[in-house]
Amino acid sequence: MKSTVIFEQGDHRWIAIGRDPEKSSHVVDTNEYVIVSKGDGMLLDPGGIEIFPRVLAELSKHLRLEDIRVLFASHQDPDIISSLALWLDLNPRATTYSSWLWTAFLAHFAARADLTITGIPDEGMTIKIGDSGATVEAVPAHYCHSSGNFSIFDPQARILFSGDIGGALLPSHESNLFVTNFEEHVQYMRGFHVRWMPSTSALRGWVQRVRALKPTMICPQHGSIFKGPDVEKLLDWLDSLEVGQWGGKDKTKKADKRTAETVHAHAAASSGGSVPDAA
Repeated sequence: MKSTVIFEQGDHRWIAIGRDPEKSSHVVDTNEYVIVSKGDGMLLDPGGIEIFPRVLAELSKHLRLEDIRVLFASHQDPDIISSLALWLDLNPRATTYSSWLWTAFLAHFAARADLTITGIPDEGMTIKIGDSGATVEAVPAHYCHSSGNFSIFDPQARILFSGDIGGALLPSHESNLFVTNFEEHVQYMRGFHVRWMPSTSALRGWVQRVRALKPTMICPQHGSIFKGPDVEKLLDWLDSLEVGQWGGKDKTKKADKRTAETVHAHAAASSGGSVPDAA
């Protein structure tokens, strides 16, 4: 696993952790991000239990564990936050933030009776990094894909952490941290979004909110980072995408027809005569 400083301005930094060549093939690849502001840290989507030791090792190169003041979960999935108990064992004073919808669910990952999670209201909120660090904004991203979902925007760095939005399932030979060819990169995003994102209107609403923020970099939890002109290309692509689609065969229609035929046969037998044919 590698860690890379992707933004640095004075005492304000963003660090991307990912590209783990040692991960098991059955584990989806993820990116973890750390914002360090005036010595205090905020860990975005800390990741799953499987990758915890390697994320911890890379993070420790940039920040003391006791200086992690905020843990943020964009939503409730295990690849996002199932390592919660391990982080809290190392730093019990860290504050955890996630959608109010998931506070009682995330407690299952925590294994601590005294856990308190700050529930983010649906409209979002401002989150301060430690006592003297910068503030960031929790931006509503509901139904993209989770029903309680948030992105994080850092107005100082002008970086948006998008969670699953903009995510890509990359093959092993595509390991660039940043997107190098947007048009070629689309093939790794399309299936992910069409299946995992349930609402086209919700996705377009998110795009509208993000355009107003004018980020210069968008960092997804899966795949490569978008910067410069690729930010606008991503937003344009998402704005034109129809999601919530499944291309498989629907077996329920056949099942419904079989049920109708069975009901029809029983009705005919019980009436001793004929009944209209089943549709």
